[in-house]
Amino acid sequence: MSSVLGTYARKDISFKEGKGSYLYTESGDKYLDFVQGIATNILGHSHEHLVKAIQEQSKKLWHVSNAFIIPEQERLAKRLTDNTFADFVCFQNSGTEATEASIKIARKYFHKIGKPEKNRIITFKGAFHGRTLAALFAANNPKHVEGFGPKVEGFDQVPFADHEAIKKTINKNTAAIMVETIMGEGGIKIIPDFCLKGLRELCDEHEILLILDEVQSAYRTGNFLAFEPSGVKPDIVPIAKGIGGGFPLGACLVTKKVSIGMTPGTHGSTFGGNPLGMAVGNAVLDILLEKNFFVNVKKKGEYFHQELNKVKEKYPKVIEEIRGVGLMTGLRMFVDNVEFMKKLMENKMLTVKAEENVIRLFPPLIVSNNELDEAIKKIEIVCKAMN
Repeated sequence: MSSVLGTYARKDISFKEGKGSYLYTESGDKYLDFVQGIATNILGHSHEHLVKAIQEQSKKLWHVSNAFIIPEQERLAKRLTDNTFADFVCFQNSGTEATEASIKIARKYFHKIGKPEKNRIITFKGAFHGRTLAALFAANNPKHVEGFGPKVEGFDQVPFADHEAIKKTINKNTAAIMVETIMGEGGIKIIPDFCLKGLRELCDEHEILLILDEVQSAYRTGNFLAFEPSGVKPDIVPIAKGIGGGFPLGACLVTKKVSIGMTPGTHGSTFGGNPLGMAVGNAVLDILLEKNFFVNVKKKGEYFHQELNKVKEKYPKVIEEIRGVGLMTGLRMFVDNVEFMKKLMENKMLTVKAEENVIRLFPPLIVSNNELDEAIKKIEIVCKAMN
C-alpha cells in the first residue's frame, strides 16, 4: 500500500525516463506523451539546454533568500517585461500561487488608493484558478469546493463570456474581472478577441482591473501570451506551467499602475524566484526567443488542427469539435472522453481530460510533424474502434 496521500486517481504505470515527446517505462514501452505534465514540459522531456542550465546552476547556488538581490531573477524579470505588457514581475512556485498573488495585488491596489471597499472579483463559471482556498472559491466549482467550507468570500461568478451578466454584477465593491484567456480545465474554451476587448472596455468604464489568467496558456499558442492578438492590455497576468519547462515556477506580471500597493512585507515566497528556478526559466526563454520559434509553433498548431479536422470529418459520430489554438488543443467528444483516453493509452498515447467531455492534447512546442502524424494515426485508430 502506498504511503502517498490519495488525492490522485493514479494509473497503474510509472516511467523511468523521458526524452522529447516520449516517456519510457521500466520495461521499455514507449509512450507518445501529449500530457507533458499537464502543459508543463513545454520543451519536452529532458531538453538538453534545460538540463545543462540546471546542472550548471546547481553547482553554484540553489537557494538564497529574497532578502538579497538574485541576479538570475533580475534577468528573467527583465526578459519577461521586455516581451510583455508588464512593468514588474513577482515570482512564485506554481500557478495557484500566481493566481493568489494576482488577487492580493488587485485588492491591495484599491486599498492603497483609498477605496478598500473595492475588493470583490468577478469570475466565470466553469473556470479553474488553482487549488488553494481562495483560488478554489474564485472558480467555485461544486466538485472542487465540497467539504472545504466556510466559503472564501469576495468572488462573484457569471456565465462564461456573458457580458450582460458581467455588467449587472459590477457594483461599487467590484475590484476586478478575472478570467482565463483560454479555459484549460473548463474544456479548452477560447475567449474571442472581441470579448477580451469588451472586458477591457468594461473595466475602463468602471475603473476596475482586468486579470487574465494565463497559467496554462502562456507560451503555448504561438504568441508569448495568448491574449496578445486581441491588442488588449491587462493589468495583471498570472503565468506558470510551461514557463519553467517542467521545473516548479510561477510568476505574476503587473503594470506599474497596479503595483503601487505592493511594498516590502505585503507579499513573499520563501522559494519564489530561487536561483535554480530562475536559471531554468531563463533557459526556456533562450529557446523560445530564438527567431521564428513562435511562428513555427503556429504552423505546427495549424497543421495539427487541419489533420484533426480531417479525422473529425471522417468520424463525425465520435468527435464533435476541435478546439484550441497553437499547441493547446482540445477534442470535444460525442463518445465518452475517459473511455477514448483509455484506448489511446492502450495505443501508447497519453492525454488528459477536461470538462465538457473534452480531451486535452499538450504536445511539447518542439514536437515534430512526424510526431503529430503519429498522434493523428493513434487518434484515428481509436475513432475507428469507437465509431
